[in-house]
Order: sequence, then C-alpha cells, then structure tokens
Amino acid sequence: MKRLFVMIACLLATSWLYGQSKANYDEEKVPQYSLPDVLLCNNGTRVTTARQWEKQRRPEVLDMFSGMEYGRTPTEKIKKTCQLLHEDTQALSGIATSQQVLVTFSGMGKTVKALLLAYIPNHRKGKVPVFITYNFKGNHSVTDDECILYSPYFDRYKDSNVPELQRNTQASRWPLKMIVSRGYAIVTMCYQDIFPDNADGGIESVKQLFPDSSDETASWQAIGVWAWGSSRIADWAEKQPWADCNQFVIMGHSRQGKAALWAGAQDKRFKVVISNDSGCGGAALYKREFGERIEPITQNFPHWFCASFAQYSGKEQQLPFDQHELLALIAPRYLYVASAEEDLWADPYGEYLAAYHASSVYALYGLAGISSPSMPAVHQPIMNHVGYHIRSGKHDVTEYDWEQYLGFCDKAFGRMGH
Repeated sequence: MKRLFVMIACLLATSWLYGQSKANYDEEKVPQYSLPDVLLCNNGTRVTTARQWEKQRRPEVLDMFSGMEYGRTPTEKIKKTCQLLHEDTQALSGIATSQQVLVTFSGMGKTVKALLLAYIPNHRKGKVPVFITYNFKGNHSVTDDECILYSPYFDRYKDSNVPELQRNTQASRWPLKMIVSRGYAIVTMCYQDIFPDNADGGIESVKQLFPDSSDETASWQAIGVWAWGSSRIADWAEKQPWADCNQFVIMGHSRQGKAALWAGAQDKRFKVVISNDSGCGGAALYKREFGERIEPITQNFPHWFCASFAQYSGKEQQLPFDQHELLALIAPRYLYVASAEEDLWADPYGEYLAAYHASSVYALYGLAGISSPSMPAVHQPIMNHVGYHIRSGKHDVTEYDWEQYLGFCDKAFGRMGH
C-alpha cells in the first residue's frame, strides 16, 4: 500500500514539475490582454442597474461557466439520508459539541457514503453562523481526537502505515478551538467522499448517481460535483436548531477554493464566499498567463473541468470569459479572496485583479469592493464587501488566514464585539 502511494505521488510530482517548468513567473512576460466586460450583455446592451444584472446579465455569465468550464449541474434530485453516528458534548476541551453524521446518497441503483463532522459552540446565545468547508485527508486528519471516525474514502487505508493518511496530519489548517470560541460552528467533510480526486474518480463519485448528460462536452466533473456536495452540507445544516441559515459561510483552499467559488456562484445561501489560494480555475485571471495555465491543469487534472474547457488549452486569449466574472456572480453577497506570497503558481496578483474587476458589479448595488488595481502589502488585508489579503508563506491554510476570515465574517454578520 505504501509503495502504491509513493508511485502515485511520484507521478503527480512529475506532472506538476513539467507544468512548473513551462510556467511564467515574470510580470514582464505577461502578455497584453483585454478582459471581457462583465457588464456587457450578449446582445451588446450595457448593464447599469442591479436589477438588469440579476435579470439579464447574471444568467448569461452563469451559463458560460456551466457550459464551458465547470459543466452543468444536474437539476434532478436524488435521495439523501442522514444518520447520527456519534456525538460528544464535551469536544475541544468542553467548548464544543461534535457530531458525526453518515450521509448516504442514492440514485441509479447505487449509493455513495460520506461522513460529515460538525463542531458547535456549547456556550452560545441563540443560533450561530456556520462555516462549511471540505478537508483533504479525511475528518480524522483535522484533529487528534480518537473519537473522530475515518472518512469513508480513507477508511480502507486506516490500517496502513502511510504517514499522510494518519490522524491529525492536517490539524495545522484547522484551528477548531479558535473558530468555535469566536462563536462559529464549523462543518467539514472529506472531498474525496464526494468525488475521488483522480481521473477515474467519477465511477466512485456522486456523479454516477445521476442520469448521463445529454451533452457530454458540458457534463459536470469533479469541481462541479464538489460544489454540489457543499450545497448538500448546507441542506443538512439548515435543519439543525443551532444553525443560523442566514449566516452560512463557504471556505475552500486550493482546488476546493475553486469549488467553493463555483458553489457560491450557484447557491445564494452562502452569504460569505471565501477562496484561499484557489489560483488557476479559481480566482486567478487566465489571460495573464502567469503561473499555472489551462494546458497543465487540464492535462494533470482532466477530471476537474467539463470536456469543452480543454479546447482553450494554450489559448487563454481566445477564452470568451475570465474568472473576475465568476467572482462577480457572488454579488451582492460577501466575497473574500486570499493569496500567499510564495504561491506564484496560483498567481496572487491575478487573484487580486479578479477581485478588483469583479467589484464593478458590487458597485451596482452601492457596495464597496476593491477600489485600486494596486495590490496591498503583505499582511495588510482589505475588508470591504469584497475582501482580500496576501500573507507571507506558501500554498497552505494558516491561523493568520482564519483570523482574517473570522474578522471578515464578524463584519459581514454585524458581530463586531459579539
């Protein structure tokens, strides 16, 4: 088993290094480019009001991303059951109640199981805001608590000796006590339970529970399925007596930052949408051709995007949209984009510029976005209706990131001094 994981890691590293070797990290080599005007309708009409955006332009933009990047989310409903497996009313040294819920999705004569892990503040007054977010290595990886079960995808490996699959391996990304002590619940699930992150993952994923798409070029793939899964977590949270349904936050890191943005674009229940180091396919602008580009991402991860997206491999300037338009779909809800100084692969400046160019849609609502194309200094966050920070360090989620997210959400929900 350990040899298998080493082989997979080597293959992924080889592909990543190949993409890195072709990447541009020089601002002087960024081509001159022209971004699509997010406020220009397909018929040439210019959007001047929030109502016009919502009724005419927003559906057009949403349709572009559905048909040409992430794929179309099915409208069919499938059966979902939830079973409470374990509850600990004294979790996190007594400040939280943890709940572990087995979610079973059924369709087309098949089932897929996922395990949801929630931490709810014990000392709360009324209902609380809720962070909804995926983890990468299983629920057991976010804490050293022996009561936390292995997520279904990783359950098969729990007796292996592979270090990265063991308990508590990613706890540094999850300052659970800080989050809960600030009055927030947090609900997480392993993204691999919803769609295993490999080229053949579709056959084990939730996607198999739906009828085949009539248009295979626009059939949803992993990012779309992960986004759909986030909304199903929100479905569960809506039914909990402790959850404030008007204060749902979705946060995603890296590939899950991409999925979080796409989930936030489609599901307006997410009142705050947070992208952490989401890069190419997330917050970063394609047309800058900086860091990761369409060619390596579609070659290394062909299961992430719908088939029609690959036609723009090496042809970023021909792409009829760009990611500032994805961010604009979140308006007038709160949006936060975060970057890391050393994470050039994710193009921090491209992430910032996307938030800047999306701000024209927020202006239609009279809301303050990002006002300047000049990037802020490291550790100097912007917290308007659109927020942004760049921190020191590498591609990761840190306690600094979480401190900014909590502060931003406090502002969004009027909890300053709560």
